[in-house]
Amino acid sequence: MKRSGFNWIDAATVLIRWALGGLFIQMGLAKALDPVHFLKLLEQYDMVHGHLALNAITIALPWFEVFCGLLLLAGIAVRGTALLLAGLLAFFTAVVLHRALGIQAAQAIPFCSVKFDCGCGGGAEFICAKLPENTAMFLAAVWLLAGRGRAFCALYSWPSNNSPDAVEAQP
Repeated sequence: MKRSGFNWIDAATVLIRWALGGLFIQMGLAKALDPVHFLKLLEQYDMVHGHLALNAITIALPWFEVFCGLLLLAGIAVRGTALLLAGLLAFFTAVVLHRALGIQAAQAIPFCSVKFDCGCGGGAEFICAKLPENTAMFLAAVWLLAGRGRAFCALYSWPSNNSPDAVEAQP
């Protein structure tokens, strides 16, 4: 059964999906187009030892983010993509927070005065701006996990064999 009329929740969800997709495309391209800078930023986290693994992350992660952003824009595999991005965002936020705490302790400065390039593609930012930004993106990904906002999805309008909208084949 199809719903009729305007649904604010679905409209907001589509906008959230497009915004999150656009952000990941922008962040991924910023890293992909300057891999040397991204590699230097990754090295500062001192989490990956070995040039092969570090180079693989430097090459693959930005294009993975772009791919996920494109999937969200197109509305393909939205919940699966949102789950992947929520996991990435939770991990990245924890790593960025850990690095900020290390910088704060080393420089003996107030937490909100910590400013560094976290490698997200946006340049140097104050930590008290970056953490809410990451939290908002995480919450947007969690919102998309609810499965709403299928308007403007590339594959949603295609009838399936089990769909009441499917056209029966004539013998």
